[in-house]
Amino acid sequence: MKPIWIVDDDQSIRFVLEKALLREELPTRSFTNPREVLAALDDIGEDDVDNQGPQVLVSDIRMPGGSGLDLLSKVKERHPGLPVIIMTAFSDLDSAVSAFQGGAFEYLPKPFDLPKAVELIRRAVEESQREEVAEERMAATPEMLGQAPAMQDVFRAIGRLSQSNVTVMITGESGSGKELVARALHKHSPRANGPFVAINTAAIPKDLLESELFGHERGAFTGAQTMRRGRFEQAEGGTLFLDEIGDMPFDLQTRLLRVLSDGHFYRVGGHNAVKANVRVIAATHQDLEQRVKDGVFREDLFHRLNVIRLRLPALRERKEDVPMLTRHFLQQSAKQLGVEPKRIADTALAQLGGFNFPGNVRQLENICHWLTVMAPAQVIEAKDLPPEVLGGSGVGGAINSASYHPAAVALEPTPVRVELPGASLAPVSGLPVMGADGLALEAAGDEAMPLPAAALAKRASGWELGLETEALELLATGRHDVWDELTRRFESKLILTALANTRGRRIEAAQKLGIGRNTITRKIQELGLE
Repeated sequence: MKPIWIVDDDQSIRFVLEKALLREELPTRSFTNPREVLAALDDIGEDDVDNQGPQVLVSDIRMPGGSGLDLLSKVKERHPGLPVIIMTAFSDLDSAVSAFQGGAFEYLPKPFDLPKAVELIRRAVEESQREEVAEERMAATPEMLGQAPAMQDVFRAIGRLSQSNVTVMITGESGSGKELVARALHKHSPRANGPFVAINTAAIPKDLLESELFGHERGAFTGAQTMRRGRFEQAEGGTLFLDEIGDMPFDLQTRLLRVLSDGHFYRVGGHNAVKANVRVIAATHQDLEQRVKDGVFREDLFHRLNVIRLRLPALRERKEDVPMLTRHFLQQSAKQLGVEPKRIADTALAQLGGFNFPGNVRQLENICHWLTVMAPAQVIEAKDLPPEVLGGSGVGGAINSASYHPAAVALEPTPVRVELPGASLAPVSGLPVMGADGLALEAAGDEAMPLPAAALAKRASGWELGLETEALELLATGRHDVWDELTRRFESKLILTALANTRGRRIEAAQKLGIGRNTITRKIQELGLE
């Protein structure tokens, strides 16, 4: 086992820690100042048994030969996964904050209780060993992750389709990773050297979608001052990914069918046919067969798209992938934010494993981003998880103002359940739940009691009442996209309000919303808010 490196100019501290750790059969190596540590790190050889490098570094914060925080910074540059424990006799907030900002594993004030110090070091050793195993696995990580049998079926299908140009339909719940599958199909196809162009047909207004897909000629409509190439032309020689194809307007479905049938299309306002050398991959979370029966999706287009169908499993169907995905997203979030990746304890992973993830992989990614920002220490414990996860398995969490997710409320016909895209929530005070008959119901244990109209008016107010009214109106029309419609409108309003508050500064708006800058950029594009 690699030794624990102890750095302190106080000989008594070094001596006490060495003896205590040796009693625990933990080897040690001691240094008196940071310069010695850095020199020893420079001398580390891959096959040098006598100088293997540290398993954990325990350093004082103030030494004559240099600062422990400076040492922390330099060590993290060379060995980002090494747990570093900072000791200090100056138990002030600034030192603690600086230590954690620098990526310290833990902060240990002097004088410390020796058994607790040893316990902390033992925990750091366990985390270090766990991270070494995780890093070995991550080194061979493909563009998609999954060891569950359901995901292995998807990977095998991608392999079988690797030399094909056939049209593929990807189905699966929102947030399950349909675009990742589409990108993988493109990457492993004969068109891999061509462009991959994605468009969310549900995120672009109907009046603009035709121009987005097929382009337009100069003067085709007011504001068309130049000719513009559409997504089909942009994807020439490559792959065009049509996300949420089930929401495409009916009249545009006819134009798409024509392109898929004869390989030609016309720009808006154009008279010359343009040849389309494009492979089309479509995706939807909706039941297209039902939409065909409802008369809102063309049957001939459905059969044209449904040549090969890949069903992507929901995350709750592959719980064994949660630990691997969690570590991957924690690494990814830390890289995006420019901070030290956090580790996650087994107890926290077990808690995540019991969550149903109604938002699927995207929700887990958001949770990891939230934890990267909000978890107080470098090791994430179960108590650090968002209230939505601690509250239950996806149907009983509590609303929390610090939550990470953009949200829209969908009122179900069942009496006592309200769900959000990022987490599912129990009914709370101030938000009445509507039954299938339109009567307001109040949760009372396992039963739902009708509320009188006066109580309803008193308890429901503000935007919640407006949202409830809008949801009921949409549900009454028999639509099957109420969730997506309200989510789009909610997210658009939230992002536009944040951008107005920050005078258009996206990074600052993302920080205030509690999401990543990549997330807000992607949302702006998906929602057509450019």
